[in-house]
Amino acid sequence: MTQSVQDNSPNSYDDNEIVNPSPNVHLNDIVAARMSRRQVLRGGVGATTFALLGGVGLTACGGGGDDTPAAPSALALGFTAVDKNQNDIVTVPTGYQVSIVHALGDPQHFGDTSWAGDGSESADSYNRRIGDGHDGMHYFGLSETGKYEPTRSDRGLLCVNHEYVVAPFVLHPAFSAGYNGVGFASFAAGTVRVAAEVDKEIAAHGVSITEIKRGSTGTAMTMSRGSRYNRRITSATTMDFTGPVRGSDLVKTKFSPAGTQTRGTNNNCANGYTPWGTYLTCEENFLNVISRGGDAALRSAKEVTSMARYGLPANRRSPYQWDSVGPADEYARFSSTATAASADLDFRNTINTFGWVVEIDPFNPDSVPAKRTTMGRFNHEGAWPAPAVVGKPIVIYSGDDARNEYIYKYVSTANWDAADLNGGMAAGAKYLDNGKLYVAKFNADGTGSWVELSFGVNGLDATNTLYAFADQADVLVNARLAADSVGATKMDRPEWGAVHPTLSEVYMTLTNNNASNRVDPASVAPLTGRQAKPDAANPRWYDDGEGNRGNPNGHIIRWKETGATAFAWDIYLFGAENDAAANVNLSNLTAVNDFSSPDGACFDQRGVLWIQTDDGAYTDVTNCMLLAALPGKVGDGGPATAVGGTATIKGADATADNLRRFLVGPKDCEITGFAITPDAKTMFINVQHPGESSADQGAGLISHWPDSQTTAASTKRPRSATVCVARTNGGEIGLT
Repeated sequence: MTQSVQDNSPNSYDDNEIVNPSPNVHLNDIVAARMSRRQVLRGGVGATTFALLGGVGLTACGGGGDDTPAAPSALALGFTAVDKNQNDIVTVPTGYQVSIVHALGDPQHFGDTSWAGDGSESADSYNRRIGDGHDGMHYFGLSETGKYEPTRSDRGLLCVNHEYVVAPFVLHPAFSAGYNGVGFASFAAGTVRVAAEVDKEIAAHGVSITEIKRGSTGTAMTMSRGSRYNRRITSATTMDFTGPVRGSDLVKTKFSPAGTQTRGTNNNCANGYTPWGTYLTCEENFLNVISRGGDAALRSAKEVTSMARYGLPANRRSPYQWDSVGPADEYARFSSTATAASADLDFRNTINTFGWVVEIDPFNPDSVPAKRTTMGRFNHEGAWPAPAVVGKPIVIYSGDDARNEYIYKYVSTANWDAADLNGGMAAGAKYLDNGKLYVAKFNADGTGSWVELSFGVNGLDATNTLYAFADQADVLVNARLAADSVGATKMDRPEWGAVHPTLSEVYMTLTNNNASNRVDPASVAPLTGRQAKPDAANPRWYDDGEGNRGNPNGHIIRWKETGATAFAWDIYLFGAENDAAANVNLSNLTAVNDFSSPDGACFDQRGVLWIQTDDGAYTDVTNCMLLAALPGKVGDGGPATAVGGTATIKGADATADNLRRFLVGPKDCEITGFAITPDAKTMFINVQHPGESSADQGAGLISHWPDSQTTAASTKRPRSATVCVARTNGGEIGLT
């Protein structure tokens, strides 16, 4: 997800800010028009000639693959759609039950008290408690011998990301010093944070690993408190650098003068997993915790360019202000300010130590996590693997979760060998430390290409006029600048990706964009790095009549590989309110399946696509939700013209048979994270930041979930939590 954490200070951090000044084209600048919300505009799709394909038939976009649209799926959704609602509970279909696996502050081991709800838990205890801001997760079957067992469903390890601390009103006994509003951006400038509070917040970030089991009856699962596998990885955990960046001058710090280690993983949003049984956690909005002072005089021109491209100019303070506590290294390391004669004497390179994919071995509690640098540094939303094929490379897709940023692909040098199952971190080194990183270019005719980001290739060397790359480590640390240089396509906030388990087609959510980043296609205003007009892959610009302009409802793009570096794409779904104009509601959504701001997207092993929302444009009607989909494949739709006249390529229309609302979350939340057991009988989803915009710890609380799930009159503080969903009859989730 992308949090909005801004105040009125010119140096405050806003992670919605665009830091991509490149002239590269933008994918979501295609559709233009203005509409009043819930007012159906007459006329629908315009009569403009569809020229995107240049006279080539749509099925020709697939290159050498099978371009015939898929036959109707043999799968069938088997539940009654849940109505949109604003209740303070998780609402599921009739015949399903909800239980809480764990929530913020729950102890993983015996010896620590249960969560009291008053912020009284010690900071140290959060090294053994469930963290905050539950986000991406994965289920790994656990054998009786403590190994990864891919087919086991009744016992497993659940790895859960903890993206961020929602707000001081949840975690601390009372309002924090200097706190004057809602969210962490409400700390006044110059505030000196309380060390005990910062220690708790540092520990509440990162990852939780917990053992879970089914009981003697039913398919619901609970946490096994006290399990030897229960573990926390936090913003203070020591981690190794691996790959080309290990030992680079760009990551040397006072903590690790050799540039081989760092402390902590932070703002862990989405995730991934490996076929050998390890967990990939991804660092997204890391600028939430990194400040920088006025050190321009001590910086090289290259450093200034790099830090600006990653959103950290001089005199930028982080909303959390962890570095304000004092000079001790555990706090000073959160300022990327040059203060000494060289990088090994200060923490100027802190910014370069975040933004990576981190590999964790959940089956070995003593293992050291590794930042796998070969996959590049940016706001990693996740790392989604294609199905592993023996004798073929490991392929992993990623999105840079910021508006006007890019989509990436990693391809390993080594080919997959099934003997590496349970290979742990050694297998990770084999497949993740050696490979190539690519960035996507989308063409208007429904084709695309992957452009290699390797030193000495495509102009990425010391002669580059945008940024003089010194070596491969420099390319990977500055992957955004490398992508700018090769002309990658700007996207409308790439978030989660999902790879179809049999077709291997890739789906990626483009959550939304706004008027400050996208211009009306009718405008003749010159484009800047911040603004771009709609294009075929990012085609809509409209006004919903309630202050949301641009592409407020987002869409889901998908592609299939047609060669080593080529692909064909279309837009699978356009988010919209069901009564919007036809050229806005291009997917023909109805009351049973309309949605806004797609964020999470995960396929289960059967081929059901689960879509989650993180929305602000439709929340006057409904809380965020989870939908179940049975998608076709690339090429099953055809040409379309979006509002404003931009031509694009869309998938087949949605129907109640192939897209249906499965779950609605509690008030003021995001639905995120998805995991399911191999037998598809137990599902896990995360409810993040219920009541996030609450004003205080008492009467101002907007939500009281998860306690409100069972106690309607609850007045307790809200908490992020992992939810277990199961059918009361013990059957498979979602299908007939």
